[in-house]
Amino acid sequence: MVSYKEKIPSSSSRKPMPYPPGEETPLIGEPKPLSSHPKTLANFFIAIVGAGVLGMPYAFKRTGWIMGLLILLFIAGSTTYCMMLLVQIRRKLDSVDNGNAEVNSFGDLGFAVCGTSGRLVVDVLITLSQTGFCIGYLIFISNTLVNLFHNEPSMNSSLNLGMSRFTTKSLFIWGCFPFQLGLNSIKTLTNLAPLSIFADVVDIGAMGVVMVEDLRLIMKRSQEVKAFGGVSVFFYGMGVALFGYEGIAMVLPIESEMKDNAKFGKILALSMGLTTLMYGAFGALGYFAFGAATKDIITSNLGPGWISFMVQLGLCINLFFTFPLMMNPVYEIVERRFSGGRYCLWLRWLLVLFVSLVALFVPNFADFLSLVGSSVCCCLGFILPGLFHLLAFKDEQGWKGCILDVGIMSFGVVLALSGTWFSLMEILSEKD
Repeated sequence: MVSYKEKIPSSSSRKPMPYPPGEETPLIGEPKPLSSHPKTLANFFIAIVGAGVLGMPYAFKRTGWIMGLLILLFIAGSTTYCMMLLVQIRRKLDSVDNGNAEVNSFGDLGFAVCGTSGRLVVDVLITLSQTGFCIGYLIFISNTLVNLFHNEPSMNSSLNLGMSRFTTKSLFIWGCFPFQLGLNSIKTLTNLAPLSIFADVVDIGAMGVVMVEDLRLIMKRSQEVKAFGGVSVFFYGMGVALFGYEGIAMVLPIESEMKDNAKFGKILALSMGLTTLMYGAFGALGYFAFGAATKDIITSNLGPGWISFMVQLGLCINLFFTFPLMMNPVYEIVERRFSGGRYCLWLRWLLVLFVSLVALFVPNFADFLSLVGSSVCCCLGFILPGLFHLLAFKDEQGWKGCILDVGIMSFGVVLALSGTWFSLMEILSEKD
């Protein structure tokens, strides 16, 4: 949820960064204390868990609950491995340069391994992924508000005049637009940071309420569920899972802020394991509770009542204020490249307009998660780590290591192409 933290500086930074302001630029000049094991675990949990979890029950509906669980386990394990590849590369660069490698972000690592082209590719992919998250947020907000308010008298009158659900959704998106222009005009990320705490608290609270409601419905009546889906939905599920685990840009900043980073691998594995357990439970319980009626946003399945209303409205408010946090890495990259690293209001407003326009034409939340996960997140999570590791260790690792790196890249390419294709087919097809 709070991928903006990828720009928070490492307290172990060796020298001032020679680059213009960007995603690695320190926000606070004073060095921060190093993180303990529990704090590192919490940082990873906050970085990974986000709105994507709300689409897990629908993904389980399409893939089957057993296939969905297997996909989650596989993606969690392979993503953890690729995260550790980045840590290995940074540690090697540090050892070669006597601790002066100055690799504090994913973009820094790309620059160190592949030069300017490496930084450019990482910047483009991070820009696409962050804008993709924000497009998903607007889809969630608009669809949820339509679900909450489309039966209100004022809205009924509009519908009776011939306005479609799509048009009703667009009213909420454009209603958010002027307020987002104001929020995204805030220069300092530090002033927005408290919003991330609110977002995480609301996320966890909402998931708890939804799971309790799921359990109540499961005990009340059983639904017919399937265990396995077909090949096409397999790649669809992989995309949704990749979106849910997309926290790879956070790895290097968090690892560098850890007191005893020799145990970073264990902390990372524990964090990914807990996240997988939560994702699996949330997805399976939601699917078991509603069966074939499971919607793309699980909160839309909640019945009437003030608890359901508050959960859904709270999540909308949460994502509304998270939007500028998630867009901040994009602003840093775009302003660094097109405005000399200086604050540029019109560029920010143009990006908000672009995100809003794209959100108008994507009807389904979970399908869009799959598309972003399959395309952009797959490149960041598999292809680039495998490529960077191969280039950094090509003279040291044997042929087995090289084959493994090539295998990771090949898997990423296959998953990106097939997953993107099937996700697009889902978006363009009629829903059952």
